[in-house]
Order: sequence, then C-alpha cells, then structure tokens
Amino acid sequence: MTHIQVLFFGITTDIVGENSTSLTVESNTSIKILKSKLIQKYPSLKNLNEFAIAVNEEYAENDLILKDNDVVAVIPPVSGG
Repeated sequence: MTHIQVLFFGITTDIVGENSTSLTVESNTSIKILKSKLIQKYPSLKNLNEFAIAVNEEYAENDLILKDNDVVAVIPPVSGG
C-alpha cells in the first residue's frame, strides 16, 4: 500500500469541502487511476472539464506511478486574460 497526502486548490477545495486529505492507494497506482479514485470519492469533481495533478510540486502525467509519502496537488483548470 502507498500512503499519499492530497492537497486541493482553488475551486476543488470548494467542491470536495476540504483542503487536504490523506489517502492509502494500492502500490503501483498511476495518476490516471488516482484521478478515477478521486472522482469516486468526490463525485462533484467530474463536473470539472479537466484538472491537473502535481506530485511533489511538479506537474505529473497520467502514467506516473505514485510512491509512498508523495504529496499530490489537485489543480483546477486555470483561465485568464
């Protein structure tokens, strides 16, 4: 099992109702699988078109495998002008 800390930013904090949580996931869990698990736990996240994931302060691709004690940030879509 892999223990991770998940931080929520921007609108995702409002959607999930907290700014952080600890999760235990299966070993060899990828970012893609984590996104699915987060949507299962917080169904309202599916209303976002897309959200980015950063692991240990670096943007992560869907195939990245999580390691024990990783800090994962859930970052909402950003628009600006």
